[in-house]
Amino acid sequence: MFRCIIVCLITTFVGMSAADAQSRRQIDATPFSHAPCSVLDGQPCTPSFCSVFNEGPCIPEIDYPYGQNLQLTIESAPPQDQAAKYRKPDHDLDTIGDLFAALRSCWSPPPSDSARQGMQMSVRFSFKRSGEIIAAPRVTYATAGVPADTRATYLKAINASLGGCTPFKFTSGLGGALAGRPIAIRYVDNRDLGKQAEKP
Repeated sequence: MFRCIIVCLITTFVGMSAADAQSRRQIDATPFSHAPCSVLDGQPCTPSFCSVFNEGPCIPEIDYPYGQNLQLTIESAPPQDQAAKYRKPDHDLDTIGDLFAALRSCWSPPPSDSARQGMQMSVRFSFKRSGEIIAAPRVTYATAGVPADTRATYLKAINASLGGCTPFKFTSGLGGALAGRPIAIRYVDNRDLGKQAEKP
């Protein structure tokens, strides 16, 4: 009888421990806006994959919109529904969104007679805490097959546009967060230069 009681107590204790361990491993997926998933599921975890070596269901790392390398695309002729993104804020820049809007509003593409339709050029640079650019923007990409003088024209327009807008007025929080971080901007000349040339 005594042995039966001990066995029942041990069984109860093991069962409670297992339930407690399982409840501690439970993942609250609410902040991630999707249920926890496993690599053994029929579809991959979103937005990235989990490891097969993770114990239990895993929550993938979230791809936040702004990484260590801040990236931005600026179009010469932005769509009508994005006009607000190309308007310079009327206050000290306090967020990454404010910075991107200020950079977009600065862009002044080359005149149509020296421009090339579909031209793309990417530059990379960093800001000081004070809002000044640390060094001249460095070209990281230019459309293949474009003549050197066209590339020089676009780089000159980029330098003139940034030089005319900077230094930006950052709040102390944004200035501290941005200082020294690389910013990559891709300029896209999506103007219809053929139609512009036909106009008197």
